[in-house]
Amino acid sequence: MSGILQLCATPIGNLGDMSPRILECLQNADLIAAEDTRNSLKLLNHFDIHTPMTSYHEFNKVEKAHILIAQLHEGKNIALITDAGTPVISDPGEVLVRMCIEAGITVTSLPGPCACITALTLSGLDTRRFVFEGFLPREKKEREQALKRLENESRTFILYEAPHHLKGTLSDLASSLYCGGDRKIALCRELTKKFEEVIHTTINSALLRYENEDPRGEYVLVIEGRDIRSIEAEENAKWESMSIPDHVAMYEAKGMDRKEAMKAAAADRGVSKRDIYSALEKEK
Repeated sequence: MSGILQLCATPIGNLGDMSPRILECLQNADLIAAEDTRNSLKLLNHFDIHTPMTSYHEFNKVEKAHILIAQLHEGKNIALITDAGTPVISDPGEVLVRMCIEAGITVTSLPGPCACITALTLSGLDTRRFVFEGFLPREKKEREQALKRLENESRTFILYEAPHHLKGTLSDLASSLYCGGDRKIALCRELTKKFEEVIHTTINSALLRYENEDPRGEYVLVIEGRDIRSIEAEENAKWESMSIPDHVAMYEAKGMDRKEAMKAAAADRGVSKRDIYSALEKEK
């Protein structure tokens, strides 16, 4: 019988957040797969846990996954931990989970601290609809594409950022999200620790702040989504500047037949298909 892969959330700064259930799991597991064994050893020593450890990180995630899956098939129970927080979130553990599922290995998650959710709850922004983006790409083209996708994002969105990249990221956000005006942002650092700080401000004000202050610590950025009404107003203005025949022709050029094109144009403009038909008849 195969073993179980157990995803164990660890504290993001306050050791008091370690749950009894996760302590029991780490104590009883046959093996702990850790992102950084040196960092995790401090955690395990604090709780007097002596379970064997092995490294599982970005640079061995595929090769090591095959080894761990073989051990799971032998019946070993393996606990997966990251440096801090919930494994698999912006973490190479997602590869191991996917491969375990494909191999028929049971995977279970022991919930606990998660930096992005902790920051979201402290942000004061809309929590009903949100999206987690993790770290923005560093490569210029991929970064531009990611920022382009966020321009009209109406949900609250969450980013991770290192202190030495914070100013550049705030600058990129300010220039990319201008279409919605200045956005509210919560900059969260040292979460759950003694010097926890949450700065509620706007992107442009944050830029001014860090002109005279060096960012310190890892940041979670929680950013206000664009007002859906302004997006709709822009869309409506775009269609109003286009004639109905041209609007229908645009969809026909994309391969739609006349009936489908009329229906799509009607939906864009918020009118009935009969209105579209009447306008086309008048143009004849």
